[in-house]
Amino acid sequence: MTTKEVLHSTEDKMKKTLESVKREFSEIRTGRASPHLVEGLHIDYYGTSTLLKQMASISVPDVHLITIQPWDVSAIVEIEKAIMKSSLGITPSNDGKIVRLSLPALSKERRQELVKLLHKMSEEGRISLRTIRRDAKEHLEKLLKDKIISEDNKFRGVDELQKIVDKYIAKIDELREEKEKEILEF
Repeated sequence: MTTKEVLHSTEDKMKKTLESVKREFSEIRTGRASPHLVEGLHIDYYGTSTLLKQMASISVPDVHLITIQPWDVSAIVEIEKAIMKSSLGITPSNDGKIVRLSLPALSKERRQELVKLLHKMSEEGRISLRTIRRDAKEHLEKLLKDKIISEDNKFRGVDELQKIVDKYIAKIDELREEKEKEILEF
């Protein structure tokens, strides 16, 4: 494996980490209703853990309401249980066919809690990136030790690796700042 291949596989891993962080951020509630808040919930459907988006249609008729219409009406109880167990802090209501989630306005304290959670998630993403960097660096060290690459190539690879890490950390910080603005706007 060459330096270029190590850097390429490392960047692929970092892209996946960034996508994971984006997905986690989308699940944090802002002042508006969004299908992303609930579509990743796992429902116990006849003994199988199933994603909500795979068993119901999720819509947002207005900015403070999410409606969930399961294809199998008997799953409504399990959907409600999963929503209650989630970190959304919303009590669902249903009419026998549709589950409704009314999103109340966020209090200032709740917004601050969500911002702290956002910072924690972004830090976990940065830690993942640094772990990927460490593994790639070790791989470059091993290539040097096995005399597959020269010392100059290793140093160039490490420099390039740091540039890639910095780029992805900046992207995570940018996403965090955007989400923080969404949370804090009234």
